[in-house]
Amino acid sequence: MQKTINCATFRKMVLVAAKTLDNNRAKVDALNVFPVPDGDTGTNMSLTMQSAVKELSSSASGNFAEVCDLISKGALKGARGNSGVILSQIFRGICSVLRNSKPEVDTRTFAKALEAGTKVAYNAVAIPKEGTILTVVRMMSEFAVKTAGKYRDFEAFLPAIIEEGDKALAKTPELLPVLKKAGVVDSGGVGLMTIMRGFLSALMGEEVVSEVQTDANAASMDADFGDNSEIINMDLGDIQFAYCTEFFVINLKKSTTLADIDKLRENLMNIGDSVICIGDLEMIKVHVHTNCPGVALTYALELGELDRPKIENMLEQNRALKAKIEAEKKDQGMLAICAGEGLSDIFKDLFVDRVIQGGQTMNPSASDIATAVQKINADNVFVFPNNKNIILAAEQAKALVDNRTIHVIPTKNIPQGFAAALAFSPDLSAEENKTNMIHELDNVRAGQVTRAVRTTNVNGFKIKEGDIIGLDDKKILAKSDRIDDAVLALLDKLKDDSHEVITLYYGEGVKEEDAAALTAKVQEAFPDCEVDYHNGGQPVYYYLLSLE
Repeated sequence: MQKTINCATFRKMVLVAAKTLDNNRAKVDALNVFPVPDGDTGTNMSLTMQSAVKELSSSASGNFAEVCDLISKGALKGARGNSGVILSQIFRGICSVLRNSKPEVDTRTFAKALEAGTKVAYNAVAIPKEGTILTVVRMMSEFAVKTAGKYRDFEAFLPAIIEEGDKALAKTPELLPVLKKAGVVDSGGVGLMTIMRGFLSALMGEEVVSEVQTDANAASMDADFGDNSEIINMDLGDIQFAYCTEFFVINLKKSTTLADIDKLRENLMNIGDSVICIGDLEMIKVHVHTNCPGVALTYALELGELDRPKIENMLEQNRALKAKIEAEKKDQGMLAICAGEGLSDIFKDLFVDRVIQGGQTMNPSASDIATAVQKINADNVFVFPNNKNIILAAEQAKALVDNRTIHVIPTKNIPQGFAAALAFSPDLSAEENKTNMIHELDNVRAGQVTRAVRTTNVNGFKIKEGDIIGLDDKKILAKSDRIDDAVLALLDKLKDDSHEVITLYYGEGVKEEDAAALTAKVQEAFPDCEVDYHNGGQPVYYYLLSLE
């Protein structure tokens, strides 16, 4: 019987859970309720877990406090979409309790950790909605706290918690009517239960993979050495390792083995950070930030010859960059999130400083947003999420940026983002601009037209796969078997007497001549409005509609 969990076991539990979720993320994605092709809950949760694993893999520590801090930091940095953000907060709460465990955790402590995870997750959501992942984690934690005294070993305790979580999951359709109509349980809850089953697998001795491959890892394998631009926003005192040291090891000695390369990597991690040590017995690529570049080179010489060595003083680089940054800094800037080259160009024409890719099918993480904000040389940065599933991640980005003030304007769609950007005036204060931007959100109404990817009954419509559907930010308002008819029917539902301008943004795959022809039809149907069209280039949606 396993009565306690030590730090090494907890580390394995997180690794296996991440791998288990990654293996099943497509199944979680498929449970998406709406018949719009944005089923990305499993992907968002998996990427959040993988970010935690990446952070965890940067240290071999066996200390609960250090391991928990790494997991919390990694999950937050990689949190994507509402599901990913909530999951990161669940882990933050769990880790806040476990980090104080010395040296092992019993069932009572684990129950308290789940309870803390529930509280932190609920606090992260402005208006918690039952019938979601929140309900599942809450019911599990309540059960765990009540029964921890009864279950003294984890081999019985964890299956009991999972059983309770499955019961909670089965109740989600009764708590959230849209789930019941679609005939599915909550996808976020399924993702959480997949993680819990990963915990149990690790506890029962399942073999653990050493690393879960992430997008960030894959990029670093293929990219050339970076330019160290990430240090621009760091205080000089925060740079622990001063010298960026890069080189290749070629003509490796015949006695060199793959284990020797692994040993080199371990040695480099002991003398610095930002370690890249990849390759094979033909060539090794090395990058490390260290205060002992000579030592790094000496380690490498044990394996072969050095090629193209480069050592740069990051402290001096940082001083020069900071001087330039301070000289050019402005008071206010803007960041927009969208998918589609045309939409991006429009935001840039509206003097938005930076546009990052993201939208319905791929939500940027809190870390992605924070990184983009850091690259805008302004004290105050207005962020336009332009999607309701990105707003929470944008709010979480505030915790990752300490040298700028992030103002999240809760734009739920692209037209609201355009309206907010148009309301900006460099002559006004940040607070005045924020007030004006938020006010403008009420003066625009938006719609989207896309293709249904599943058959279901929702919002009073019998939807078949392949139907053309029109919706606002809340529900489906129109359906048809023709795109033009769906656009006209949706506009008829959206328009009121206050609207004077209708704008159509056509997506990728839609020909300009078709958009022009549809615009003429709209003008004929609504002669009291000025009607125009632009190339948005957005995926998923044939048209985005704006009414002002």
